[in-house]
Amino acid sequence: MAGFTLATGLRRANVTGLEWGQVDLSRRVAWIHPDQAKARRAIGVPLNYDAVLVLRRWIGRHDRWVFTYKGNRIAQVSTAAWYKALERAGIEDFRWHDLRHTWASWHVQEGTPLQDLMQLGGWSGYDMVLRYTHLAPEHLAEHAARIERSRTLSGTPSKPEKISN
Repeated sequence: MAGFTLATGLRRANVTGLEWGQVDLSRRVAWIHPDQAKARRAIGVPLNYDAVLVLRRWIGRHDRWVFTYKGNRIAQVSTAAWYKALERAGIEDFRWHDLRHTWASWHVQEGTPLQDLMQLGGWSGYDMVLRYTHLAPEHLAEHAARIERSRTLSGTPSKPEKISN
């Protein structure tokens, strides 16, 4: 389920409440109904390759619910298994919802336009998109470099110097 969340950015309740009737693997889409969405608007969820792989592993386990354990819908994610997995991975102070933040940050780092990310995440405004995209400044280096070759701090064009590490 964590892998599916990282592939789709869906909220915990949307993942734990996902039903097979909301998934179309042949078209590679899923739907979150308005009554299941935080903003009360339907969300179309394109399923990337990773999301499809996760779903294929769950086919046939239950007629209705996608994610189940011993025949029952998984409703809780903050379980002993979750905390043990975090410990094994050496991850501290991490909530399930942080997977959504990670997903959004990955999109920004890979160049997904904020307008598209807003739709993918089901957000109604840019303020929420920006709240979710906490990034290290390294992803901005390419943009900072755009002006380094042609100007000095005084604004006079100059030849770039070779910088050694």
